[in-house]
Amino acid sequence: MAYSIFELNQMGQKAFVEALGAVFEGTPDIARQAWVYRPFADVIELHQRLMDVVQTMRSADQLSLIRAHPDLGSKADMAEVSAQEQTAAGLDRLTPDEYECFQRLNRAYNEQFGFPFVIAVKNHTKTSVLEAFQRRLNNPAALEIEQALMEIAQIAWVRLLERVG
Repeated sequence: MAYSIFELNQMGQKAFVEALGAVFEGTPDIARQAWVYRPFADVIELHQRLMDVVQTMRSADQLSLIRAHPDLGSKADMAEVSAQEQTAAGLDRLTPDEYECFQRLNRAYNEQFGFPFVIAVKNHTKTSVLEAFQRRLNNPAALEIEQALMEIAQIAWVRLLERVG
């Protein structure tokens, strides 16, 4: 269901979290904390306030947010919105070789950085995801944390636009 900014600004905290809690994977507390910044002038300001919450989180909480994201191309249970995003990028239709490649990269990335590879798949194809995967495996951990948070900001923006009319 899409909500107007006016409707979101009028909501109590519980309804606001129910409406926007899934914008950030497995972390509805971000919406709960952003609620106090109402009223929002528009979806741009709403996104900025949500990201302000993310940016002021302790490092451990930011890592928890990153770790809440599912492995790409995985057949494991994941949030419905994540499954839809991966489907749109073709990650639900991997050949056996592609599936094995994704699983190998997921393992390597997680072993190297301690969290899953995060990318806004809505902006990618499975080929461009694989290219980014391989390129980013060479990054230092601090850069990957920063990159993951930027990708999460893009994911949140797309999800927010789906919820705010």
